[in-house]
Amino acid sequence: MHMEAGNDTLHLEFILLGLSEDPELQPLLFGLFLSMYLVTVLGNLLIILAVISDSHLHTPMYFFLSNLSFVDICFTSTTIPKMLVNIQTQSKAITYRSCITQIHFFVLLAGLDEFLLMVMAYDRFLAICHPLHYMVIMNCRLRGLLVLVSWVVSVLHALLQSLMVLQLSFCTDLEIPHFFCELNQVVQRACSDTFLNDVVIYFAALLLGGVPLTGILYSYCKIVSSIYAISSAQGKYKAFSTCASHLSVVSLFYGTTLGVYLSSAVTQNSCSIATASVMYTVVTPMLNPFIYSLRNKDIKSALRRLCDTGR
Repeated sequence: MHMEAGNDTLHLEFILLGLSEDPELQPLLFGLFLSMYLVTVLGNLLIILAVISDSHLHTPMYFFLSNLSFVDICFTSTTIPKMLVNIQTQSKAITYRSCITQIHFFVLLAGLDEFLLMVMAYDRFLAICHPLHYMVIMNCRLRGLLVLVSWVVSVLHALLQSLMVLQLSFCTDLEIPHFFCELNQVVQRACSDTFLNDVVIYFAALLLGGVPLTGILYSYCKIVSSIYAISSAQGKYKAFSTCASHLSVVSLFYGTTLGVYLSSAVTQNSCSIATASVMYTVVTPMLNPFIYSLRNKDIKSALRRLCDTGR
């Protein structure tokens, strides 16, 4: 049986095998992922509300943080709700159209996460290395421009990847050993030539993964050298504390992402790759609000004020 790309393909259904096929584990997985999803949405929503409602937080750093929180809510919403519905209905199917849509938004939002983390590193670099000119350089226009460019590049990349998948034909092997339509896994299920898709995927991974990471590493090299140049211990601590939260988030995001891709290169065990990818698709967006709020006095006081006005 051979499905050509076209009308027949539109009626295809992929089978998402999920994290486990054990029926006894399904209620546990449902409860775990539902609670993680609710914590992610609530936590990031609180960060956005705190930044909007508190005039003390109307600064470039918190503007970028609220954008990151919005992207994290959307990011988890592309995968977890569908997984929860599938567990609840005891169905593993996802339609061709839903699968392509999921690929598009997952690639878009993952790219946005990377670009926003780079923009936030650049913001910290300006604040610590050029404090006197910081507010002049990082004005409203530049802030908006940095976020807009991040969105445009991410949207174009996601469109390219999803259009490339639309060109593929699929046969009978439609089982995806994952809990969502992961780009690589879907491309591997095609029975037409995927050489061009593979080239685009790897080139985009190098470019869109490498550029933000290089920008972050460069910013932090400059930040570290600037902090060392500060004479007082209190000044060093204050400068470092302003980027500790961001550094934790960057380490968590890139550590888990690189871990998943390195493990996928070493092992062919799709189940372990799917489990490992939970780290950057679910755990990292859930932990981001905690990392920023627990280490940040401004966010904590804004959240307290928000709670007081809500009573």
